[in-house]
Parts: sequence; C-alpha cells; structure tokens
Amino acid sequence: MAVLDKQYTATPFYGVLKMVKALTDAGFKVGKDHTRTLLRSMGLVAVYPRKNTSKPHPDHKIYPYLLRGVEILRTNQVWSADITYVRLIGGFAYLTAIIDWRTRFVLSWRLSNTLDSGTCMEALAEALARYGNPEIFNTDQGSQFTSDKFTGMLAARGILISMDGRGRAHDNIFVERLWRTVKYEDIFLKGYGSIPEAREGLEAYFEFYNNRRYHQSLDYRTPAQEYFGTEICGRLPPVAGRLEGFDNFTLGRA
Repeated sequence: MAVLDKQYTATPFYGVLKMVKALTDAGFKVGKDHTRTLLRSMGLVAVYPRKNTSKPHPDHKIYPYLLRGVEILRTNQVWSADITYVRLIGGFAYLTAIIDWRTRFVLSWRLSNTLDSGTCMEALAEALARYGNPEIFNTDQGSQFTSDKFTGMLAARGILISMDGRGRAHDNIFVERLWRTVKYEDIFLKGYGSIPEAREGLEAYFEFYNNRRYHQSLDYRTPAQEYFGTEICGRLPPVAGRLEGFDNFTLGRA
C-alpha cells in the first residue's frame, strides 16, 4: 500500500495493470485483483486521475465548471477544496485542504479518519472566518462538497459554486499539485504513526509551506507574501467566532 500510494501520487493516470507492473518491479508478487482491492481500500481509483474520495451523491445537485478559460488574476478570486488519502504506520487518514488559486496559500486544513462532510464544513468555516469570501469556490463532485449544508454555506454568502467534470483531475490542478508537494516533502519522509502525530507534523509543514517555502511560479515568493501582499509575512489574522458553531461566525471580505 505504501508503494501504491507513492506510485499513485507520481502517476495518478496509471490503471490497475500498470500498478501491478510497478509493484512487480518493486519486488512484490501480486495480481490485478488484489491490487484493485488495495487501491479501493485506500480510497484510490487508478483507472482515472480521480480519487474514490470523490463519489457523487445521486440526490445532490451538481454545479457546472466555471473556470474553463478563466484567467486567475486576483487573490480570493478562486478557492478550491479537495481530500486526499494519507497513509500512516498504524492505519490511514484523510486530509482536507482549502487553497487560494492565485497565491497557492493554504487557507485551512483538517485531518480525520473519516470522509464525513463535517470535516469539510469545519475547514470551510475556518477559511471564511479568517479570510472572507472568495468570488468562486471550486471542488470535485464528491458528496462531501455537493451536500446541501456545504453548498448552502457558500450560496448564502453569494459565492459562485464550480465543480469539476467527472474524471477530470486537472480541473482542480492547484490542489492536486499541493497534494504531491505535501506527500513528497513531508508525509512520505516522516512516516507518521498516528493521526495525532500526523496532525502535529502537518501543522508545522503547512506553516513552512505558507510562510517560508518559495515557489518558482510565484517568482520565488512565498504563498503568504503573495496572499497578503507583503515582503515579510506576519501572523495569521484571528478567527472570528467559534469553529464549533458555524452560525456564530462574523464574516467579512479579506
């Protein structure tokens, strides 16, 4: 499973047969049926560049993709959210993050052992409370993001809702790149043993990512420097309200 996780992160377009070949080259004797079972248990679909964390709900409304051909020019013009699988020595977890497209700034994140929509709601509530409203919010068609509560929180604030086409991982390319970076620079290197250990390590990594990791695409500035428009990054603005109660937030545009 560790080999599959690394291979999927490097080549999410590999089908089951290519995954079997990768395992064989790594010294494992395994067939396609068992490989497929392992991928499913990890929440990964290897046939398409799309994760099994993104299963749509048949009763939820699907919104159109609004970003094809759109030039991203402004901070808070487009935010995206996604979920990825995180392997641990003692099991697994799911990592949710919300990112600003133009600056690559990670606005909020959550680590959980479940795929329930509550985790996504908490991440969204924190991002809105800290940074105000984006113009457009983009996700895949996963049931966590198409739920009435999640889309309702966006619609109530006048935020346009955009959703990727099914099987089109590159519609949400900036979050996909974030996952690759986080896994190769932190998760794969650290080999976290538990969710509390991973949460502590990821908190340190995202602080580094936002405030001290230079991006070539940002002309070697950090995401925080780009997001806040400063040369030296300060502390994050305080959260207004309580994270436990979404209705008690005082929200404003950043």
